[in-house]
Amino acid sequence: MRAARIVAASPIWEKAGVYYVRTEGMVQGFDIPASGEFSGDSNESEYVLLYDGHLPVATCRIHPLDETRAKIERVCVLPDYRGRGAGREVITAAEQWLQERGFRQIVIASRDAVVGFYEALGYMPNWDETEEDAFFRSVYTYKTL
Repeated sequence: MRAARIVAASPIWEKAGVYYVRTEGMVQGFDIPASGEFSGDSNESEYVLLYDGHLPVATCRIHPLDETRAKIERVCVLPDYRGRGAGREVITAAEQWLQERGFRQIVIASRDAVVGFYEALGYMPNWDETEEDAFFRSVYTYKTL
């Protein structure tokens, strides 16, 4: 990667970068309808976005659950950047941001195929807590900060 930088995507042009990554990575990459991929997004949604130079390459959405717990959602990395540390950078930045805001526990609903990625970052899967939709089976993973 070139000069990587991570931002809390707020301006509309940075949110466009978030949507670009998710459109390329999930809508096109996994053939998920845009209506499904972007369900839950709103003007108040918060995102972390990783750039490689000027190109947005990885993102996630942050959703507070209560005063001490938050959920990291819609983690997505462009296909060419998978396995190169971009996902780790986005998750680490999101965790730091959440910890600075006083959150103490994070939950991520992981696709079952990539649970090992989250385990390597310190998340503990609860295989009794799963959900399945038309595209993926997800396992809830937890981490205390």
